[in-house]
Amino acid sequence: MAMMTMLAAWTRNQTIVFCIPIGLILVGSLVGFLLRNTIRTRMAADRKLRLDQDINEWMVVFNWSRKILYVPTIAASLVAGILTLCFSVASDAHTVIGGCWLAVFFLNFLIDEYEMSIKILLLILLVMLLGWLWLLFMGWLDGFLGIFTFLQIRLSAPGYFVIAGIFLLAIIVAWVRGLFFYVAITSNYLNIQTGPTETGEQISHSDYNTRVDTSDFLERLLGFGRIIITFRDHRRAPLILLVGKIGKRARRLESIRGKIAVDRYQPDQGV
Repeated sequence: MAMMTMLAAWTRNQTIVFCIPIGLILVGSLVGFLLRNTIRTRMAADRKLRLDQDINEWMVVFNWSRKILYVPTIAASLVAGILTLCFSVASDAHTVIGGCWLAVFFLNFLIDEYEMSIKILLLILLVMLLGWLWLLFMGWLDGFLGIFTFLQIRLSAPGYFVIAGIFLLAIIVAWVRGLFFYVAITSNYLNIQTGPTETGEQISHSDYNTRVDTSDFLERLLGFGRIIITFRDHRRAPLILLVGKIGKRARRLESIRGKIAVDRYQPDQGV
């Protein structure tokens, strides 16, 4: 009864806004039901290859968004939000938590923005060490560190959670997109899927080459690297896929590319 009274008190605009999500869910369910036999997802492709007795090795990969590299920031944001709830608003611990969170975010930003080989990384660390020794020798180290105290980074717990939610949403969108835009690599062919239905293309074993790129050392520390697919037809642009578990993927890719599968002989059944 109370629910009916509340609905009756709503304005037309409130009723429309309330019905929009319900309408989207119903339309999505109807579209999914109508296309249930034509939708091809990454998981369905992997399951199909697993059941194929003529294929012993395969790999299905998709291109992650670079926001996946911000997983440490997401974790730091969640931890910072929980810790912030444990201290009073006036506590100086909020500044310490904010400073640590900013450091993690800054390191993640460097990983995302710049490609650093191990040589460049070691050079940067050497310059930082020499700079620290110079400041210490000149007696300016305390003043330099005071800059970070002056910043007074303070965020509320909801603020940390919102930041984590924004990055997490970008990762989820990339994962969902990867369900319908993916690459299946087998010993005989490369299948490029570019849509939720049957839209795709198969390229034979001899018409493409693959290369693994893990030159970005910081990116590699997080377990990510790139699989680069080039084509014999130079008019086609290379496919560059950011993938996780790059060590395992590289070994499997090497094994797949080194083999050619032969279909099993099946006798003519006749009619």
